[in-house]
Amino acid sequence: MKQGAAETTVRKNQQIPLNITGMTAEGNGVGHFCGLAVFVPQTAVGDVLTVRIVKVLRSHAYGIIEEILTPSPDRIIPDCPHFRRCGGCVFRHISYEAECRIKAQLVTDTFSRIGHLTPETVLPIFSAEQLDGCRNKAQYPCGRHPETGALCFGLYAPRSHRLVPMTDCLLQPPAFAEILRRCEALLNAEYPGITPYDEETGSGVLRHLYLRRGYHSGEIMVCFVTARDSAQIRTALGSVGDALMHGNPAVKSVMLNCNPKRTNVILGDKTRCLCGSETIADTLCGIPVSLSPQSFYQVNTAQAERLFAEAKRLAAPQKNELLLDLYCGAGAIGLSMADAAGRVIGVEVVPQAIADAKENAARAGITNAEFYPGDAGEIAARFAAEGIRPDLIVLDPPRKGCDAAALDACLQMAPSRIVMISCNPATAARDAAYLHAHGYSADALRPADFFPRTGHVECVVLMSRNES
Repeated sequence: MKQGAAETTVRKNQQIPLNITGMTAEGNGVGHFCGLAVFVPQTAVGDVLTVRIVKVLRSHAYGIIEEILTPSPDRIIPDCPHFRRCGGCVFRHISYEAECRIKAQLVTDTFSRIGHLTPETVLPIFSAEQLDGCRNKAQYPCGRHPETGALCFGLYAPRSHRLVPMTDCLLQPPAFAEILRRCEALLNAEYPGITPYDEETGSGVLRHLYLRRGYHSGEIMVCFVTARDSAQIRTALGSVGDALMHGNPAVKSVMLNCNPKRTNVILGDKTRCLCGSETIADTLCGIPVSLSPQSFYQVNTAQAERLFAEAKRLAAPQKNELLLDLYCGAGAIGLSMADAAGRVIGVEVVPQAIADAKENAARAGITNAEFYPGDAGEIAARFAAEGIRPDLIVLDPPRKGCDAAALDACLQMAPSRIVMISCNPATAARDAAYLHAHGYSADALRPADFFPRTGHVECVVLMSRNES
């Protein structure tokens, strides 16, 4: 296509016929018109549509549905009244079977396109056994109801900070909805001084209501995130917390986190207990864990346990082997493999997570695991320089993937196996390609759906050192 051809062929507000032939990681359907890729939200592969163009760029365009001429066989009626307004779910308009097919294909396509890798074995996706109420954590921004002006909680509309009032998100446990409604009622009726935080002006008090729930224990933590702290604020929110604990025996902890910064980061640095205990308890892969507001914890416990068990199966740790767990968080993955390994070393940059990992190991009676705070790349490089030679390395990096120092240190230590768990297939494919270029083969790949009805998908990949 010649430069400028897209602009003359496809125009904003133009209505075009479009067949949806693929899906993106963001959950948008994609079709092609006059050589241009057109992305359309809330569509499905097999849809035949009339689409109105809303934005045209050099290589692609965006559109919205004007009319569904022939619906895809994957289409279903969305089961959530907030679906078209909320920015959480992107797949509630298609069957879950279709969603899993899309996510599995996305992972393998990403490894092929970005990593130029075709793993020897691609295992079926771990579909979620529980679709609704599957999350153990939620952060609800606080705002004013657009119709009544009352304080309310909700979720943001897609690609915005426009609040969609709601208390009944299907992804969250029903107990969260009860707590949200009770907080709204108490704050509006009895504590008018606890006003919603305004991002534009920096005025107001309450930024978020942050909830955690132990998947196995059922214990709930309520954390009020405020823009400022004072005795008056603590008294008011402490009274709300007391009412919550008396009304719901599952609520074991009520915390206040103060975040005075003009930022999108939810939690601030200072947290205090208003009533109840400072932590809640749960278990992950049979390991007792203690959760504070800042503790890293997999949001879908049931799926995390299945994926960690699969990582253990692929890794196949042995009693005579040293396992190095980089980006270990609170130590769940390494601790879940400690019974099969000879020795486990965990590394994590967040000091509180390392403290949690040590406590978790002690509670479980695990004595062959040790944990070190620090940057994964720096400590791994130090281990390599000291001649520490793990037989197996487990990587569970953040969404941005592993840094170059960590990967280079892994290569220097030359373990026989590297198992990577990732919440971002694109960075996993990139990092796996780097390892492949330096002597490791991609033996097995397995996708896992931690976040049903959303565009997110996780995966685990086994890399083995070539002996030649």
